[in-house]
Amino acid sequence: MRNAMATMAVAAVIALTAACTEHKAPQGASSAAASEEVHTSLGNRARAKLEPRSGSEVKGIAEFTEQGGKVTMTLKVSGLTPGEHAFHLHEKGDCSAPDATSAGGHWNPTGEGHGKWGTHPFHRGDVANLVADASGNATLTFTTELWSVGGDPSRDVVGHALIIHAKADDFTTQPTGNAGGRVACGVIQH
Repeated sequence: MRNAMATMAVAAVIALTAACTEHKAPQGASSAAASEEVHTSLGNRARAKLEPRSGSEVKGIAEFTEQGGKVTMTLKVSGLTPGEHAFHLHEKGDCSAPDATSAGGHWNPTGEGHGKWGTHPFHRGDVANLVADASGNATLTFTTELWSVGGDPSRDVVGHALIIHAKADDFTTQPTGNAGGRVACGVIQH
């Protein structure tokens, strides 16, 4: 009886081992599909870590999420002087210069004049003014159908820089809105 039970136990272990071995390939394929699914959903998110420039102490985080054909940007910034500050998306994803001039001009794939978002003319890099409180903190949530996270380069925010400026955008002066120096810069990345 013991030999029979031992034989059955060994047979069960062999059967389980074989079953696990047989399922490794499908599990791997399933894991690859799950990994692909996760990557696809993460492809609709991007982020920029804003770091000080031009001798400022301004820093922050911008998160971009695309859902249902719209991109929502959530921006949180600290270290600002109280009041209004322009922020724009700039053409180059390069924040290496101490004054962030390495980011180039405003992102303007449509070739329009500078202006206020939603009132033509304006370009994809024109956004809004942040309002910093007495402690120098500002938050803003912005949603648009004119941006994407990945995809069509004329709409894709990834690879561009987000710049916070020292002053408010007057939405009139060409080509920058007379927004002053660049006090923070971050590259938008997946």
